[in-house]
Amino acid sequence: MTAAEQTAPETIPDGMGTIVEPGTIRFERLLPGPIERVWAYLTESDKRAQWLASGEMEPRAGSAFSLHFDNSGLSPQRIPTPERFRRYDAGITTAHQITRFEPPRLLAITWGGGTEEPSEVTFELAEEGEGVRLVLTHRRLPDAPSLTNVGAGWHSHLAILADKLSGRTPPSFWTLFGELEPIYA
Repeated sequence: MTAAEQTAPETIPDGMGTIVEPGTIRFERLLPGPIERVWAYLTESDKRAQWLASGEMEPRAGSAFSLHFDNSGLSPQRIPTPERFRRYDAGITTAHQITRFEPPRLLAITWGGGTEEPSEVTFELAEEGEGVRLVLTHRRLPDAPSLTNVGAGWHSHLAILADKLSGRTPPSFWTLFGELEPIYA
């Protein structure tokens, strides 16, 4: 038995991201509607801050904006930040740009950057009965460790979004991330 098999959970959580091509991971969720409400949780700072990160964005392609992440504050159920992420305990602010803005169906933004080329995140929304199908695709990830980190991160953030939209109290981001990271690895 490999070390990964020894630490892997017995069940795979629902909503796992799927590698759709090299460097690209996709997630799908059916969320409570209406579509305008889900769109607001993607684009309005106060609502987005409840599940991902705050930051005002000008609603047009080409506009630059910042996101301020406070993963420890996404739930009242707080646990200590894992040691390797403690430098972000006070939060972290990152720079992004909107590449497509088509309300209330499509939002695409740049992600990351720094020393490497930025990746791209696309949020697509479609009405499905009384719900809203969210398809999140994160493209141009440079390597396997990035796919692991991004996979566990988006899975955790999307679980918190689903809880918020459903009126439930989400678990700690760090609890979710800690459970998911070995699965994505």
